[in-house]
Amino acid sequence: MLVKLLNWLGIAACVVLIISCFLPWTFHADINQTFTGYYSYLNKYGRPGKFLTIFASLVLIFMLLPKVWAKRANLFICAFTIAYAIKTFTLFSSCYNNYCPQKLFGLYLMLGCTVVMLIASAFPNMKLVDKKTVSQG
Repeated sequence: MLVKLLNWLGIAACVVLIISCFLPWTFHADINQTFTGYYSYLNKYGRPGKFLTIFASLVLIFMLLPKVWAKRANLFICAFTIAYAIKTFTLFSSCYNNYCPQKLFGLYLMLGCTVVMLIASAFPNMKLVDKKTVSQG
């Protein structure tokens, strides 16, 4: 029961991660700009929303596939995604020139979704069949 719930939470976290890339992440009052996963002033922080969207889409596909290799690959991709999300969180929320940007809800949502995705991928919803009992019976 709990594993099935975690699977659905992981799928929902993938969708919410993609949505969170379009939400405001930080507000920089010194330049009066709001940064998202796809926009930063003069593209100084890049576009991490692209990579996070690709990773979330892959994780979503692998969560739906009932193959063992997909579940193993999913765990690796989720670990890579959470590492990239931590790097992105640090990059967007760190201070510069004695100025600290205001962290907004989208940045926390992005980080939280990657944690939920990793937990869901660690407990995949998959039924394994014992080959000995199948061949005997």
